[in-house]
Order: sequence, then structure tokens, then C-alpha cells
Amino acid sequence: MANWITVASADHAATGLAQGFIQVSHGKSAPLRRITPGDVVAIYSPVQVYASQDGLQSFTALGRVQPGEPYQGQMGPGFSPFRRDVAWWPARPVRIGLLRERLSFTAGKTNWGAPLRFGLLRVEDADMAIIAAAMDCAAPFGA
Repeated sequence: MANWITVASADHAATGLAQGFIQVSHGKSAPLRRITPGDVVAIYSPVQVYASQDGLQSFTALGRVQPGEPYQGQMGPGFSPFRRDVAWWPARPVRIGLLRERLSFTAGKTNWGAPLRFGLLRVEDADMAIIAAAMDCAAPFGA
């Protein structure tokens, strides 16, 4: 089992939460294929609304990837992004600013957002445990 952080605006994350899926890097298949069934995924939302500058900077969802291969969904004419099914756990959003000094990929870094710029980041169990606890979600680690 691996742990991943994906990046999506909170409004796009809400669609995935409601419909039980995740998309990565605007629906590209290659990064999504790195994620496998059983992996834990957290969504980091830099903004509330796609293409805005509202500075949300929060983890907004947490779940486990379900069995099956990536598939294409329909989002509108000419846009068929790749997805994976995810069982989302109840979790509350939490600002990354509250966790930055405790996460191995951000602690002590001035440019802490750099590891997230490609839209998919594999993280250690300890980092995901910190995120899950802050989101009031013990599900990935035994609850």
C-alpha cells in the first residue's frame, strides 16, 4: 500500500467525492496508473474554485483506491478524463499551514509547495497519519 497526495481545487474534489472517483493532472492516465487499488489518497486543494486565487491551501478529502483499472469518464463534449474509483472516508478539511512543520515533504522548506506542483506526490506513512489525524479520520490506520 502506498500513500499519495493529489492536487485539485476543492470544487473539483467535491465532484469526485460525490461520485466516488479521483482524477489526477486534469485527467491524464499516466500519473493515475502509478496509484493502485488499496492505496490511500488525500486531496490537497490549493484553491476553493478552479482557476481562482482564493488561497484555500487545505487537505479536502481522504480515501482508499478501490479495485479496478483506470477508466475514462465523461465530463463534457471532448473531455473524457481518466479516473479511479475511491471509497472516501468522513474527514474534515484542514489547512496545510497547521501541518507544514510536521510533514517531511514541507518541514523547514521556504518553497514548501514545490513537491505538489506536478499534481501527484507519494508520501510516507507517517505523513499520511499526520494528515489523517488532523482531518479527524482514523480510517487509513486502523479505525
